[in-house]
Amino acid sequence: MSIWIIFGIFMLLSWIVGAQLKSKFREYSKIPVNFGMTGREIALKMLSDNGIYDVKVESVEGELTDHYNPLKKTINLSHDVFHGNSVAAAAVAAHECGHAVQHATAYHWLQMRSTLVPFVSFSSKWVQWVLLAGILMLNVFPQLLLLGIIMFAMTTVFSLITLPVEIDASQRALAWLSVSNVTTQSTHPKAQEALRWAAYTYVVAALSSLATLLYYLSIYLGKRD
Repeated sequence: MSIWIIFGIFMLLSWIVGAQLKSKFREYSKIPVNFGMTGREIALKMLSDNGIYDVKVESVEGELTDHYNPLKKTINLSHDVFHGNSVAAAAVAAHECGHAVQHATAYHWLQMRSTLVPFVSFSSKWVQWVLLAGILMLNVFPQLLLLGIIMFAMTTVFSLITLPVEIDASQRALAWLSVSNVTTQSTHPKAQEALRWAAYTYVVAALSSLATLLYYLSIYLGKRD
């Protein structure tokens, strides 16, 4: 029952944070920014101001599906952000550009996360099955559960490393929005709040992963005792 309590708590937290994030973005999507710039124009301007000319800005489907692809060097903005000229669109577009700036400047946390991507991609496909089999075979083959814990630990480390990457991208975004006068004294705090709630989603995910890892580790160590 313990694992279901953990899942339940973090699912509730995730829902609360996600609902608040969507609420803030809907609210701030109605507030325009200076110069009437769209998310696409803001992204292109921030890239140019940072001397980055080999990154494309593209539109993708979905809501809050914005992301930076370091392999293709593309900033992918959801339709509302790509075409929007609001505080929310500006904050998101600048945040994704923050990742492009990290990439261009070889930001160490981003490099570390990128190194883990192939391992995490492999682990995420099989880790739940290995953990399940490890628990079922705990009395005869405890090493299988240990393998599952090691695989899950990699995803936890990835989640933890993601935190400074996301926070730094937001800091770069907010600094640029202020210096470029895209946001004003009245709109800048709103951009800050929007990105703060976005960061909370990564905090909840990291804490959830860490709590789950400790749970599986306690099962393994309890068996050894």
